[in-house]
Amino acid sequence: MASEIRDLQLWQEGRLKIDWVKHHMPLLNGLEEEFRRTLPFKGKKVALSVHLEAKTAYLCEVLAAGGAEMYVTGSNPLSTQDDVAAALVEAGLNVFAWYDATPEEYEEHIRRVLEVGPNIIIDDGGDLVNLMHTEYVDLIPEVIGGCEETTTGILRLVQLNKAKALKFPMMLVNNADCKHLFDNRYGTGQSVWDGINRTTNLIVAGKNVVVAGYGWCGKGVAMRAKGLGAEVIVTEVDPIKAMEAVMDGFKVMKMEQAAAIGDIFVTVTGCDGVIVKEHFLKMKDGAICCNAGHFDCEVDVACLREMAVEVKPARKNIIGYALENGNKLYVIAEGRLVNLAAGDGHPAEIMDMSFAIQALSARYLVENHEKVSREPGQMVNDVPLEIDQEVARRKLSYWGCEIDVLTPEQHRYLFGE
Repeated sequence: MASEIRDLQLWQEGRLKIDWVKHHMPLLNGLEEEFRRTLPFKGKKVALSVHLEAKTAYLCEVLAAGGAEMYVTGSNPLSTQDDVAAALVEAGLNVFAWYDATPEEYEEHIRRVLEVGPNIIIDDGGDLVNLMHTEYVDLIPEVIGGCEETTTGILRLVQLNKAKALKFPMMLVNNADCKHLFDNRYGTGQSVWDGINRTTNLIVAGKNVVVAGYGWCGKGVAMRAKGLGAEVIVTEVDPIKAMEAVMDGFKVMKMEQAAAIGDIFVTVTGCDGVIVKEHFLKMKDGAICCNAGHFDCEVDVACLREMAVEVKPARKNIIGYALENGNKLYVIAEGRLVNLAAGDGHPAEIMDMSFAIQALSARYLVENHEKVSREPGQMVNDVPLEIDQEVARRKLSYWGCEIDVLTPEQHRYLFGE
């Protein structure tokens, strides 16, 4: 076993966190028991790069229970929890990650999980896949396939696939209904405000909240802001999503207009340069910026730093930037994922569904690798409907809910069969 973590002595604190979420993740509980019996990953190496906190740790243990040899790292330098990493090492897994890693350390940790020659890749944002295609091309023949957790990673995969440069099949986990309809909307919606509220200790009610991007994540962030009593403004580039926001009861305008109004800004676009110099100059004194998109490029923090006449911590995980015009602007978690870099991420019950999709998709790749296309340009795959529906049925069962079933006559009426 190999590892590079901050402090193994923290493992007991990490174990408490893992055991807590495990109690609230019945889907993974069931899969752990099933995998332990069937060992679907026996003899397989799994490289995983996902935000390394308690729910992710439990997913790793579920895969390990299925026979996988796990090589684990984080997907964001500020979301790794050192006590959780220590607990995984204590449990016998290979972990290479620590909180607040430098860019060089972060990349080195990714290299460590790839250089073992993984058979399955589980990615969040595309860093593993990208590095595999640039520096570990010789190991690609060993890869059966992989699973991508998030919207940003899927965008990168689609571009690679379109260029016929993607060299192994990937399952688009984020596109599964049991992932994006719940994780992106309800999970992001709650966890973003958990992170903002615990970090700022300020009230949301009565404030103007600007949400940049009205995809599923943006919908959740806006919905929760409204529930907390904020006036919500949405900025968008997609006219249909903008129209949705209007009909959901939100104001829609350009960022250049919203910049002068907002008290709290949350970017959720997956794009770069969403809040830039021209917007900073229009913001109120005391405006707070944060990001809930995967990469720290949506709020141009580097530009803000250059503009500032003074930069200093305002509170733990909040940096204040004093501008020449006398205003002070604040950025939470350096513009990185606010729900993970300033919080514990999505609720356990939500990640139970997302990670069940991950685990079942990984098993699907192992069991069906001969059927999955490896033709150039045909390497991205939706999660099979039966996996999506299996997760939904199991979740409903754990909730004690029953649903109706079509009679044969109803089935013929709807489908003509």
